[in-house]
Amino acid sequence: MEFILYLVLILLFTKLAGDLAVRLGQPAVLGKLIVGVLLGPAVLGWVHNSDFIHDMSEIGVLLLMFIAGLETDLEQLKKNWKAAFAVAVGGIVLPFAGGYAVGELFGFTNLESLFLGVILSATSVSISVQVLKDMNRLNTPEGSTILGAAVVDDIIVVLLLAVLMSFSGSGEEVSLGLLVGKKMLFLVIAILAGIFAVPRIMKWLAPLRVTEAVITAALVICFAYAYFAEAMGMAGIIGAFAAGLAIAQTSFKTTVEVKLEPIAYSLFVPIFFVSIGLNVTFEGLGGQLGFAVILTLVAVLAKWGGAWIGARLTGFGSRSASAIGIGMISRGEVALIIAASGLAENLLAPAYFTSVILVVIVTTLLTPPLLKVVFR
Repeated sequence: MEFILYLVLILLFTKLAGDLAVRLGQPAVLGKLIVGVLLGPAVLGWVHNSDFIHDMSEIGVLLLMFIAGLETDLEQLKKNWKAAFAVAVGGIVLPFAGGYAVGELFGFTNLESLFLGVILSATSVSISVQVLKDMNRLNTPEGSTILGAAVVDDIIVVLLLAVLMSFSGSGEEVSLGLLVGKKMLFLVIAILAGIFAVPRIMKWLAPLRVTEAVITAALVICFAYAYFAEAMGMAGIIGAFAAGLAIAQTSFKTTVEVKLEPIAYSLFVPIFFVSIGLNVTFEGLGGQLGFAVILTLVAVLAKWGGAWIGARLTGFGSRSASAIGIGMISRGEVALIIAASGLAENLLAPAYFTSVILVVIVTTLLTPPLLKVVFR
């Protein structure tokens, strides 16, 4: 029954911390992220990562991105696709080069340095999405560009990771043609399903004489998209976002949005926010403090600068480009997964794993207050 105590602590303290953050002029999500650090092994040790926390947080981030898809203006997203591509590319080139340079500076092998570049290239916009929602900025050109860039970023970073894994000594052969083909197949099927299948499925399941048939149908589509995305080598959050976009084009959009938000934000999303902080630990960090500080600075400035350049080249003003760059800084759960994969494939030395995870967490914590400042 330990998980019941975890739920009590997480739900209570995330709401209190979120309220306190708002009173201090910060986004509520910042307080919720810090609660994870405080409750976790790094400070109080009251809540520990477990299969239960992991699975609930996975559902939380999928629902968060699904709701973001529901609330996204598809026309605005189409209008900013060129900017999204430029931002994604700029936000990969500079961080990749910066990560490689840091690895070389600290005596990493060539392969380890390249992998460090891949980690810094990753982006998870789930935290940025929450801040943009809170500030009513999700459907602005900046918000749409950040969301679009996240899709492109996911494709490129997974391809880079696959290439490095082919040289890691694991013996796994990687076909770039197959990887690209699977991702293109996902995009084509997701679009076609959104146009032809999703409206029919919703109309078919909605009239069923059972409780909450509409919201159940929407969740079936959300999780099916997420599972298919994972199967095709994409992040599940991209699939959930695509599912939200598809349902947003149907007449069920408002019903799903109104009924899903209480489910997501009362239970699953708070667990996701806390799970990010639970990965923080300070064991063995003392001897690597310089490495962690330098890598954090490079992670923030390179992603910000690269995305800023991409945004400026596609017509955004300096302030808007800064907002887009900041929105891409968070590495979140995507970088955590990549780091764990690299550790298993001997692409990251175990001694540096804690420092890398801490850098990922710091970039995630920095994003909400920086977004608040630049949009103010």
